[in-house]
Amino acid sequence: MNFFQREGRGIILAAALGVLSFFLAEFTPSAVNSVMIALILGITLGNATNLPESVESGISYTSSKLLELSILFLAFAINYSHITELGATSFIAVAAVLFIILILSVVLAQKFNCPGSTGWLVGFGTAICGSSAIAALAPSVSKDKEDVAISMAVVNLYGTLGMIILPMVLLKTGFDSSEIGLMIGGSLHSVGNVAGAGFTVGEEAGEAAITIKLARVALLTPGLIFINFLINRKTAATWKDHFKLPWYLIGFIVITVLGTVVEFPESWLELMESCGKVVLTVAMAAIGMKVSFKKLILSGRKGLSFGLIMFLIQLGLLATFIKLT
Repeated sequence: MNFFQREGRGIILAAALGVLSFFLAEFTPSAVNSVMIALILGITLGNATNLPESVESGISYTSSKLLELSILFLAFAINYSHITELGATSFIAVAAVLFIILILSVVLAQKFNCPGSTGWLVGFGTAICGSSAIAALAPSVSKDKEDVAISMAVVNLYGTLGMIILPMVLLKTGFDSSEIGLMIGGSLHSVGNVAGAGFTVGEEAGEAAITIKLARVALLTPGLIFINFLINRKTAATWKDHFKLPWYLIGFIVITVLGTVVEFPESWLELMESCGKVVLTVAMAAIGMKVSFKKLILSGRKGLSFGLIMFLIQLGLLATFIKLT
């Protein structure tokens, strides 16, 4: 049996759901993107029907390999030069909060008994850039695709709620526009969330928030290395084991470094962003088909609680920094 006979039906099914997700995304609010729609469709289909065994292998292949592949496309969006656009004070605040959240994610996930790798993924997505961060970390730490689905749902939910609620709250705190920009750009989960919340407050707050957010995204690579170290620190036999990264993370790091020293054409970057979105959407459709409602509900409760705790801690750290400086 060749590759297509073995994997083809599952790949085609996931791709079909991906195409449908892109079509439906045109009729939904911007906060509900094709990635989340694909996840919802996959979960619905996987639980509403008994999928034939002939598609199981292809679905498993798509959910793992395409998720790894999507990381390489996502890497083209990262540019370390965004860090230099921040003042030293803002950069210290953003970096400090980010790494504190990563440490707390690993420590508190055990304390709160957050199932599987869900706590790590939720914390990482909260700390950096939502779904993209989860997609980058998931292949190296998560053996259960349901953890990926839960964490994606959690960070997108709180990112959307934060985009709506945070501007109203921050406008009553007495913070100026740049401080509001720091709070929004330093806490919300995706660039879309940040833009939506920041420019709701005003032009200055929006521009400040986007700058802060892009700096957080640029810290994705060191964040990946750091959280992998935290997770594997007890199992690594020697210090060299911490540098034995899977191929997709090595490729991710190489591309991000290259993208900082070489100026890629804008058309190329747009193409890579589109390819990454397509691949990630199809991967999430496949992941959704492997998720059971029962486990989603049971594990999702703890994931939601943990996500809210990490989000509030992040906001508290940023507010404390502003007050101190």
